[in-house]
Amino acid sequence: MRILVVEDHDDTRRVLKRCFARSGHEVAVAEDLQSGIDSLEHNRFDVIVSDIALPDGTGYALMSEARKRGIEALGIAFSAYDYPADVEEPKVTGFDYHLNKPFDSDRLFSIVDAAAA
Repeated sequence: MRILVVEDHDDTRRVLKRCFARSGHEVAVAEDLQSGIDSLEHNRFDVIVSDIALPDGTGYALMSEARKRGIEALGIAFSAYDYPADVEEPKVTGFDYHLNKPFDSDRLFSIVDAAAA
């Protein structure tokens, strides 16, 4: 699977890239909203994993742009902030899953593995 990871925290971005690659996935990374959008222009992704709070915008803006472009990738959001009750609705945010930081890596990888199956 092709995975886009959009995360501004360097260590988290590196760890996610390494872990997904070790699981056999192709991984592209971006450190902010604009880099994430640029990646969407040049590549096809099966999964988009994004932090919500990015230096130049939000993961919500990224997923909104992806959905406007007809990109049907599985969307996984994560954030250190609590999510409102209706955030689990993909129609509201564009994301299919929402994980709180620190997130459960087993759950993250099981979601991606299930999508790959």
